[in-house]
Amino acid sequence: QVQLVESGGGLVQAGGSLRLSCAVSGRSFSMYDMAWFRQAPGNDREFVARLNWDGTYYAESVKGRFTIARDNAKNTVYLQMNSLRPEDTAVYLCAAEPSGWGTDSSGSYGLWGQGTQVTVSS
Repeated sequence: QVQLVESGGGLVQAGGSLRLSCAVSGRSFSMYDMAWFRQAPGNDREFVARLNWDGTYYAESVKGRFTIARDNAKNTVYLQMNSLRPEDTAVYLCAAEPSGWGTDSSGSYGLWGQGTQVTVSS
């Protein structure tokens, strides 16, 4: 059974940085599409970034500030978040899709972690 475990969240001041990690169990990690989503209270789950076989994609709101990357040797995907803003405050969730059809839609991912809280103070 594949499990995703996020870490690295916390409280940071506006303008600061955090790096989130998502450790994935299982032997086929290198073939998964990987993504980060976020969800603030009262809001829908929002696409942040994804990493597919053909490249990386970002939401407009984080482009130029966030970077998604993977380390296949460690079965881990990262989200480096710089120049954080209060509106980035949310629970950040890692998602994986083995089929290779991961998109910006949360419904296209079959595997999810529990999430890690990121709070940005002004």
